[in-house]
Amino acid sequence: MTYKVKLEVFEGPLDLLLYLIKKDELNIYDIPIAKITDQYLEYLELLKLLDLNIAGEFIVMAATLMHIKSRMLLPPDPNQEDEKLEEDPRAELVRRLLEYRKFKEAAGELAQMESSQKHLFPRLGEDKEKFTDGKDELFEASLFDLITAFTKVLKDVPKDIFHKVVKDEFTVSEKMHDILHILVDKPRMLFAELFMAAKSKLEIITTFMAVLELIRLKEIVVVQASPFGDIEIMRNIEPVKPIGPENG
Repeated sequence: MTYKVKLEVFEGPLDLLLYLIKKDELNIYDIPIAKITDQYLEYLELLKLLDLNIAGEFIVMAATLMHIKSRMLLPPDPNQEDEKLEEDPRAELVRRLLEYRKFKEAAGELAQMESSQKHLFPRLGEDKEKFTDGKDELFEASLFDLITAFTKVLKDVPKDIFHKVVKDEFTVSEKMHDILHILVDKPRMLFAELFMAAKSKLEIITTFMAVLELIRLKEIVVVQASPFGDIEIMRNIEPVKPIGPENG
């Protein structure tokens, strides 16, 4: 694929680690480093498959995790008189995660305060965290939520679809228009529904890249009714940049 989506950095490696820890309900003070490292590397492989730009800090964190994992596999040093004096290889990473989580939670509280203040002077289309459709409250899904959902889509696809030879070629631009057209008749739909009619691996990947590009352009929002719940796609209330033949 020659088309490369250039995304803004929505989250960093510490966000990904916190996401994995929270998703699997792991103890942040006793991280199963082998499991977390394997999951982290799986996410990086998927990002490479999608030909997305991976920030250097993600690669550095991958190296850090593998280094910690290798240290934990080493047998205890027989010359070490008191094993308690030897710091847990995960200690520095845990400190970084706890500190980052503290600032992230503080930022979340400030965002909530800002949102509450907006209710006093309503400004439609500017609240990036919460969306309502008159029935329930929805929360914006993260990039990692999207990647998790996309991974599930790939796993659920029949194996024979990856071996089919399909002559049709798909572009990200065309898929962007297709998605927007669908949202005209169906303003809210499940993320997984976008891939139900896909006939090849290329079409699946192109559709996902189109979703990422529409998010970047603020044409659509991806939301969840609860953390780690099913992802839904909605047309943004106030699109910032219309998609047309000249810029699609």
